Amino acid sequence: MAAFAAWLGAAVIVLSDGRRGLALGLALITVAFTLLAWMGGERIAAVALLFGGAVAVVQRLRTGLDVWRVMPPGSTPRLVLAIGGGLLALWIATSVMTGAGAPLRFAALGVVGLMGSRVLMADIKPAAVLTSLAALALSVAVASGMADTGLGPSPYIAAAVIALGISLIKVQDTNGG
Repeated sequence: MAAFAAWLGAAVIVLSDGRRGLALGLALITVAFTLLAWMGGERIAAVALLFGGAVAVVQRLRTGLDVWRVMPPGSTPRLVLAIGGGLLALWIATSVMTGAGAPLRFAALGVVGLMGSRVLMADIKPAAVLTSLAALALSVAVASGMADTGLGPSPYIAAAVIALGISLIKVQDTNGG
């Protein structure tokens, strides 16, 4: 369920332009990654993800267009991207890669792919770029948890600091938001 919530959060970010939709997507990703880290035995990492993500969510609620704006006109390609990216991540996580941890692989691959795509979209708003970058930082930290190198909580703490720093950047949309 946590891995699905992470993908759903990434899909909401891909489909949203307003700060409420972006904040909801980032909140879903934060909670999902926190649960995955906690279930993986990384208690300090989970707290770091929760703190960094929560601050980023609160900051996103404070800047940008004060609307939900989920699936604005012309968002059919975004919907196809969200669904296709999720299916591709699920296929890779469960079929191509072997071993335990399929939910973690699915969540990390889905969010990294969708957030990378969202950053590169041509019609993106500044608030969406910053939200995508914060989610991307959190997902890279969670992806590092798949390695057997035993990095400990340091990637998670670094990602939380990056997400927190990104969220402090003030944005102003061209239409006064």
